[in-house]
Amino acid sequence: MALVLVARCSRVRSVRLELITPKNYEAALAITVHPDQEDLVSPVVKSLAEAYVYPDNAWPRLIYDGDRLVGFLMAFLDIEWPTEDDPQARRSGLWRLNIAADVQGHGYGRFAVEQVCREIRARGVTKAYVTWEPRPGGPEPFYLKLGFRPTGELSGGQTVGVLDLL
Repeated sequence: MALVLVARCSRVRSVRLELITPKNYEAALAITVHPDQEDLVSPVVKSLAEAYVYPDNAWPRLIYDGDRLVGFLMAFLDIEWPTEDDPQARRSGLWRLNIAADVQGHGYGRFAVEQVCREIRARGVTKAYVTWEPRPGGPEPFYLKLGFRPTGELSGGQTVGVLDLL
């Protein structure tokens, strides 16, 4: 079953998540973000390689609007994320979000984050995490607008944000 969820909003016709298959993976590899965002998110090919290496923790999906492929997302599910307070801590959240350059600003990123949070919540987890590069023009305003708040942690030099899913 490729269809995961369908949603409608004012500027978006019919948006859904689909699994990556032999029929659509080449189109997935062709997704590109704005050139000034290339340093903010890895290309889809790297994400698919990581999904292959971490099959128990990666949740990759394509974002379609009707028949048009508009983006890619990948969640991380139940990964080890030791902290000073809890060396056994595990977390889930948004690992990658690549929205095609020509369709950014149409609600697809919001849809993607909402679907990742829905999947995490369905697994009984009450917090979703994301990291972002703290630089002008980066995605921080987007994540803050969705309700993520900085934890005060850094991961690989990136700001760690958390969203309560209660």
